[in-house]
Amino acid sequence: MKAADLAAWAAASWRRHAERWLLCGAAAALAACLLQPGWMLERDRFDHVVVLDITQSMNVQDEMLNGKPVARLAFAKQALRDALLRLPCGSKVGWGVFTEYRALLLFEPVEVCANLSELRSTLAHIDGSMAWSGNSEIAKGLHSGIAIVRELPGSPSLVFVTDGQEAPPLSASHRPRFDDKPGEIKGLIVGVGDLRPSPIPKTDPSGQPLGFWRADEVAQADIYGSGRGASVSGERMTEDGAAAPLPALGATPGSEHLSALREPYLRLLGREQGLGFVRLASADALAAALTAPALAKPTPVRTDGRVVFALLALALLLARYVAPAARRWRALRPVRS
Repeated sequence: MKAADLAAWAAASWRRHAERWLLCGAAAALAACLLQPGWMLERDRFDHVVVLDITQSMNVQDEMLNGKPVARLAFAKQALRDALLRLPCGSKVGWGVFTEYRALLLFEPVEVCANLSELRSTLAHIDGSMAWSGNSEIAKGLHSGIAIVRELPGSPSLVFVTDGQEAPPLSASHRPRFDDKPGEIKGLIVGVGDLRPSPIPKTDPSGQPLGFWRADEVAQADIYGSGRGASVSGERMTEDGAAAPLPALGATPGSEHLSALREPYLRLLGREQGLGFVRLASADALAAALTAPALAKPTPVRTDGRVVFALLALALLLARYVAPAARRWRALRPVRS
């Protein structure tokens, strides 16, 4: 049979049995779904270890949520809860906490879509009662977080959430430096808190409020004349000639019992470690930072093709009714003279 004859036969068969052809096409498309078709595409996914600062300054209520003041830690947790929904399936997230001079990994990153409930539940239970010390040595904690991430499989990025307040405050002449290779670990420092200082709530070991910390109860300057003790392996002190000025370190002698976001200091740490910085202004801003191209991992992912064939079957079934209706409508239209 010649091609012209075949085309003529197909056209005639379509005119006589259009509904049957549409039903056969829909049945074939549905049958294809049973074969679980799919194809490989390269998609960006994101693997993060999120370390939350749980020191007492994170209890300062200078953030707003639903029109009400909330603590920095609560605000950060809600933003992270919302951001989990913005991460594409296949991405992984693990939680950690920071207090004193080190970070502690709660669990390694797990896939977000399959473990969303577990991630949200564990996040909800992270609070200041988990802290084992009142100190908050940010630079050491960041170094500790980097060391943890470096040992994990898959090279996840570090997301360090903090207000940046060192307690005790740093000396401009002596502050910890480490041998970390800048940029070796991808990551992000997330600054949370208002730029205006606020009193720091004080609580007893059971978490009951005891008012606010007073100036005479808080170290107002670095109490170590030649720097702090080497509590972290590989730690060394800056030289006087390389010392950063006090404003860059966020130090506020005489007002260390008040707390504000130490943004310049966090940006300084970010530059030194090759990490990005974002201020936590909203859940949208955090989600955008967590899905930034710099933190993406292009990964071959098998895409489920059943949706395409199911939509094709639906379209063919709808066409079975649309085509006759269109012909009847054209037949009923008045003929213009």
